[in-house]
Amino acid sequence: MKALRLESSGGPLHCREVPRPSPAFGQILVKVTACAVCRTDLHVLDGELPHPKLPLIPGHEIVGIIEELGDGVAGFQTGQRVGIPWLGWTCGECAFCRSGRENLCDHAKFTGYTLDGGYAEYTVADARFCFPLPGGGSDVSLAPLLCAGLIGYRSLMKTGSAQRLGLYGFGAAAHIVIQVARHQGREVYAFTRAGDYEAQAFARRLGAVWAGASEERPPQLLDAAIIFAPVGSLVPAALRTLAKGGTIVCGGIHMSDIPSFPYADLWNERSIASVANLTRRDGDEFLPLAAQIPVKVETQSFPLEHAFEALTLLRAGRLNGAAVLVP
Repeated sequence: MKALRLESSGGPLHCREVPRPSPAFGQILVKVTACAVCRTDLHVLDGELPHPKLPLIPGHEIVGIIEELGDGVAGFQTGQRVGIPWLGWTCGECAFCRSGRENLCDHAKFTGYTLDGGYAEYTVADARFCFPLPGGGSDVSLAPLLCAGLIGYRSLMKTGSAQRLGLYGFGAAAHIVIQVARHQGREVYAFTRAGDYEAQAFARRLGAVWAGASEERPPQLLDAAIIFAPVGSLVPAALRTLAKGGTIVCGGIHMSDIPSFPYADLWNERSIASVANLTRRDGDEFLPLAAQIPVKVETQSFPLEHAFEALTLLRAGRLNGAAVLVP
């Protein structure tokens, strides 16, 4: 099969002909029909996430069709459409797994990082961590839901009942989250790079009551804010927009260092939290909700061989919505 491989940490992707994998016990072989491009892929490729599997096939927002079932697989059948997310395996035995926090598993494995992912024509995955996908929606439009959607949803849930919500970094995750938040009756305030008027207009088109640069103050104090951009300096900036008791949720797996800030900005029971990975329960809750709303995902498709172009546009913040690779 054709696959894009990272062969050294921080090195380039290489297009290779590699053996098609076979499903082991409990695994399914999936013919990849779409794989969305995520900022986490950039963190892996840039060496910002340590100790990736090498050589590695990246990609963890995968939609495909089951070609073969490994021994011991139940609840799936060949020809079925499935989604493969970032969380690829957990031990089921550590304190986190036993307490319903499998996203924090001490021994977890991750698709496109410590397991081969979807920048390829085929991939294998543990069936227990795959999601059956509904009949509606194209493969390309569903792929970004597997990470941008799921991590965004988990981040949103950590804001509790916040009515006025800020979103910092209006990319793939934020443009999905705003639709869920508006469905829930929340007011959304969008923050973008300075001068990115196209992204601000995109946010207003999706229902934001205000959109401006990250350095600006919104017209009202916020109950919560989610930071999707991997920029640590946004944390103190966002804190200054919060009402008493407000919460900052950092939704990325990697962020530059957070600069110091006055304790007064945190006082009055403001808090800062992070989101790590996802759970299968998140998928069970979010995917039906996304279909019910329905969430409309903005995408730009690229052939598998053009992954570098898609990653470059993502790095430069020149995508509205999500880039999706189509083998």
